[in-house]
Amino acid sequence: MLMEKTVLVRLKEWVKGINWPLLVFLLLFLNVKLFIKLFALVLIYLIRPNFKFRFRAKESRLPLFYLGIIAIAIINWVAFKYFFSAHYNIAFFTGILFWLLCILAIHQIKLAVETIEPFILHRTITAFFVLNAAVSFANIVLIILKIKEINPYTYQGNYQEYFLNTGDYIKGITFDVSITNAVIAGFGVIYYLFRQNIKMLLVCMLVLLLAASNTINIMLFAVLILAFIFRSTRIQKSMILICLTMLVTFMVKVSPQNMYYIDKMYNKMVFNKNVSFDPVPVKEKRITEIPDSLLNPLQKQQKIAQLYLDTLSLKLEKEYREKHIKMSEPLGLVKYELPKDSIHTAKFQPRSDTNRMQQMLIAFINQHQDSLHLATQPQTNKRIIPGKVITFRQTAMFLKNNAAKVLTGDGMGNFSSKLAFRSTGLGMAGGYPVKYAFISPDFLTNHLDVYLNFFSRRTGMHSVTNSPDSVYDQILSEYGLAGLTIFLVFYIGYFLKQRRYLSYGLPLLLFAGCVFFNDYWFEQLSIVVLLELLLLADIRENQLLKLDTV
Repeated sequence: MLMEKTVLVRLKEWVKGINWPLLVFLLLFLNVKLFIKLFALVLIYLIRPNFKFRFRAKESRLPLFYLGIIAIAIINWVAFKYFFSAHYNIAFFTGILFWLLCILAIHQIKLAVETIEPFILHRTITAFFVLNAAVSFANIVLIILKIKEINPYTYQGNYQEYFLNTGDYIKGITFDVSITNAVIAGFGVIYYLFRQNIKMLLVCMLVLLLAASNTINIMLFAVLILAFIFRSTRIQKSMILICLTMLVTFMVKVSPQNMYYIDKMYNKMVFNKNVSFDPVPVKEKRITEIPDSLLNPLQKQQKIAQLYLDTLSLKLEKEYREKHIKMSEPLGLVKYELPKDSIHTAKFQPRSDTNRMQQMLIAFINQHQDSLHLATQPQTNKRIIPGKVITFRQTAMFLKNNAAKVLTGDGMGNFSSKLAFRSTGLGMAGGYPVKYAFISPDFLTNHLDVYLNFFSRRTGMHSVTNSPDSVYDQILSEYGLAGLTIFLVFYIGYFLKQRRYLSYGLPLLLFAGCVFFNDYWFEQLSIVVLLELLLLADIRENQLLKLDTV
């Protein structure tokens, strides 16, 4: 009883140390639903009605990158006379709104860092990671309860609904795609590694592994290896080795099919080998070895029947030995088993039928065959070039052939962005009124063609490596060299300018730089806000520590 009271007292004290407005804002703003993000902003501005952004040419309080991107978008809108298209105007002002939401969000994050004591700030951040982990663990538990198997990553039943795809269902507190959860967990691994919080490091590492994003895992561990070599203490090196051991154990013991898939993709893309992506049969447990608590009523009946047959087999064996064989002569035990479905039967393989989204994409391809060079080509066994590589080549070729757009790009929503996908009205990147749908010819014949080529086909092609999504591609193609310069100088440079105050911030910024290859994260309105909070908190805390030592 005394111990329970002590735990409750400590929990209450810990909860009191949380800044609830900030925590609620993070939980709501990182949610996948746009209307919840908007509600989060309205709520936080009602609580803290402050609009003093203080953008300045020198020592700007917020990154000038956001204003610069909006300025370039307006310049393109006027210079290339895009304003003559009513449908484009709707897409254009939608894009401007998203950049303004980014400014409103980082302003509130900056206010929180400036006004909240560092230990309360870090406790609030930890509360966010704990809640994200709790929801992630709940995701995997619900899957286990549903399939009655302890390891969904090797469960091939129900047409491989889980199996290699299990990580897709580990969405965390944002309820967004699993790669978002993987990135959030990756941020947590770096954050707690350098703060030397082993418990939370292990929690975030488990969430990262459950999300099973091979791309994010590779990026994170590349950063951790660099940290191991150049920027870590002896304790941190040990923690990195623990994380690496967890990753290897997960890939070998828990999800061996992920390693199999990586190996096949590598051989297909690099060595142009004609390999099969059919799954390797997973060894199934004998039904008598499975506890009754994990069996459904039919399986329990099968287990009883199998135990009866095993007992009968032993009895027949004994009688046979007594009548015909000397006890010194060995005899193999004859076993009788109920017939089982082969692991290669239909229900253990992925569905070959197309889902509703694929059917919509195929219908779109049929309507625009003359403009889609890649998507209309039949699938072959030739070497597969990743879609992301193709799209970067397309961007380079477009700028090479359109000298007038090299400096400021093709214009917002015209070549490579979530806005470009959203404004198609196909539902690929959120809702958009179909009657106002807008598709730029440059987007149609380039990045949209690549997306349709991969994502209208079998699910094995639906990989991050085949998606055109990339912050760098977006900025270069739609905002040109000026936009890329502004991003490097006034966003990345904004944080690097304070590098003497960055501890975990430097490896975190490097990891984010890698992650920016994978999605349109600024338009996603999710991980960028968390990244900015962690970086600004790091800078603020170390600035205060330096003042205390002076």
